[in-house]
Amino acid sequence: MYELADQLREPGFFGTHATMGADVSQFMATLFTMLFIVGWVQAKKNRTDTHHWLMFGGMISMLAFFICYYLFRSLGVLAFEGKEGFGGSQWLYDNVFSPILVIHIFLVMIGLVMAIYMIVLGFRAQFFENGKRNLKEENLLLTWRSIGKALGLLSISLFGVCALFWIVGWLTPTRIIVALTILFFVLVVQGIELGILQRIWPNGARRHRVLGKFTMMIYCVLFVTGTATYTMLYILYPGKIG
Repeated sequence: MYELADQLREPGFFGTHATMGADVSQFMATLFTMLFIVGWVQAKKNRTDTHHWLMFGGMISMLAFFICYYLFRSLGVLAFEGKEGFGGSQWLYDNVFSPILVIHIFLVMIGLVMAIYMIVLGFRAQFFENGKRNLKEENLLLTWRSIGKALGLLSISLFGVCALFWIVGWLTPTRIIVALTILFFVLVVQGIELGILQRIWPNGARRHRVLGKFTMMIYCVLFVTGTATYTMLYILYPGKIG
C-alpha cells in the first residue's frame, strides 16, 4: 500500500509539474465526465438501457476510484499541494485559486452523495415494459421504515469495512471519521427526500429527471473547477510539488 502511495508522488505522465496521483485523478475525472455526458445524451435520445448502464457504470466506477484513491493518496491532498506548491502570487492564491479549490472540494462531497442517491433512485423509479427500461410515472414515496432499513444495511457495511481495515492495519481515526461522515450524509439526504424532495416531486420519473439535470450540472462544474485547479497548480504556477 505504501509503495503505491510513494509511486503516486512521482512525476506524472502528462508532462506537467503534476504528480502521478494528480495526473491519474485528472484523467479519471475526464473519463467519468465523458461517460456522464454521453449517458445524458443517450437519455435525450430515449436510449434508456444505454443511458442506464453508462450512468450506473460511471457512478460506480467513480465511487470505487474515489475510495481507492483516498486509501492511497488521502483525502484533501489537493488542498495540501495547493498550499505548499502554488507558485503564483499570494493575491492570486487567496482570491482565485483558494475559492475555486473550496468550491471544488464542496462539489466533490455533493457529487459523491448525489451519485449514491441517483443510483438508488434510478433503480427505485424504473420498470420494464416489453423488455425496455422505463421510468414509473407514479408517486415514489420514502418512509421512515425504509430509511431505517437502508441506514441499518449501510451501518453494517461500513462496520464490516472498518473491521477489515483494522485487521489489515489500514484503520485510522481519519477513516473512521470518513465512515461516520458517509453515514451522516446518507441520513441527511434521506431526510431531505422525505421532508422536501418527495413533497415537491412526488412523481418518481419527474424527480429522477429533475435531480438528474442537477447532478449533471454538478459534475460538469466539478470537472471545470478540478481542471482549473490542476492547470493553475501544475502548469501555470507550479511550485514545490511535482
